[in-house]
Amino acid sequence: MRILIGADTYAPDVNGAAAFAGRLAAGLATRHDVHVVAPGRDLRTTTTRTAADVTEHRLPALPVVAGGTGLRFCPPVGLVRAATRVLREVAPDVVHVQSHFLLGRALVTAANRLGIPVVATNHFMPENLTHHVPLGRAVERRLHTWAWADAAAVFTKADVVTAPTPYAAALAERAGIPGPVLPISCGMDLRRFSPDPTGQRRRDFRTRYGVPDRPTVGYVGRLAPEKNVSELVEALALVRTVRPDVDAQLLLVGDGALRPALLRQAAALGVADRVVSTGFVPEEDLPAAYLACDVFANAGTAELQSLVVLEAMASGLPVFGVDACALPHLVRDGDNGFLFPHARPAVLAARLALVLGEVAQDAPDGLHRRMGRRSAQIAAGHDERVTLARFEELYALRTSTRRTVPALTGSRV
Repeated sequence: MRILIGADTYAPDVNGAAAFAGRLAAGLATRHDVHVVAPGRDLRTTTTRTAADVTEHRLPALPVVAGGTGLRFCPPVGLVRAATRVLREVAPDVVHVQSHFLLGRALVTAANRLGIPVVATNHFMPENLTHHVPLGRAVERRLHTWAWADAAAVFTKADVVTAPTPYAAALAERAGIPGPVLPISCGMDLRRFSPDPTGQRRRDFRTRYGVPDRPTVGYVGRLAPEKNVSELVEALALVRTVRPDVDAQLLLVGDGALRPALLRQAAALGVADRVVSTGFVPEEDLPAAYLACDVFANAGTAELQSLVVLEAMASGLPVFGVDACALPHLVRDGDNGFLFPHARPAVLAARLALVLGEVAQDAPDGLHRRMGRRSAQIAAGHDERVTLARFEELYALRTSTRRTVPALTGSRV
């Protein structure tokens, strides 16, 4: 089968949607002829074959100025024409777009005109954008309404729409995207992310990045407003008031516009020496970054799934997630970790102190280890090989209308 994936954000971009599109393309390329259309790094049109045997078609693009994200976008003038040209050259059996933004909508329009079936996956929440546009609560609400209506206008033209979790699927339907929106996990590579029985990879990462040997709360990802990493810094400062005997630290793996502000906050709270910020780490070091932690925390309030939480779970870590959006689908309170309310770092601190206290005592079969084992068991249900099979099944259906899509066989991922 010849499959064309359209992505408004793609490597070298660092975010969940880009990571998923890259893994999807590489996984499908082992059995299919896979092409990717994505923004280029300059104003040239290029076509290259990657080491993963994926053909990349890069279209002219400009940098996104707002937000300091490093993203690029394809200017809309002539974009449908450019998308049509690529589709005519590639002649795919199916087009799978990863967003409704400029490139995604151009590909949907062109595919509709050419009679090519379209699968669309929504990774979008307005909150991921409105944090970069501080216009006040009333304007923000109107912007949310407009943003969802804009997304629905594009996704209505797809034959099938998917989303990473049942929460994300229901949210899309409530926002006006005609259902059924099918929940299919983004999945993850369980061969890369797994526990570390000997502790060697943990020790190697800590040595390489100067991480002291203390009970460690970890966070991996962008240091952006919607991630609310400041709550983790504040919770760290409060842990020692709850358990003075627990000498905890926070490991921040990733970069972003808020990194300097977070380090200033740590200094103001008196925990500058307990916050280790590695900045961006190479992809090959990422699995060991999780293993360098004892627990993982995510306070982000705009998560449709959270790949980093899945990766932490597969690495055998207890996970702490804000009780919002899709995180409760992964963080099962009291089972593989704890949920905590947004903007209440004292609650998070109390729960961290409970688990990190066991880490400090090296309890052989305490809550910390039981939750870690449970995390790995739950993550096993999100094997990306199952995700690939689900999408292959959708592509093969070649349906003409989303509203009569047959149910996927087998269990939902």
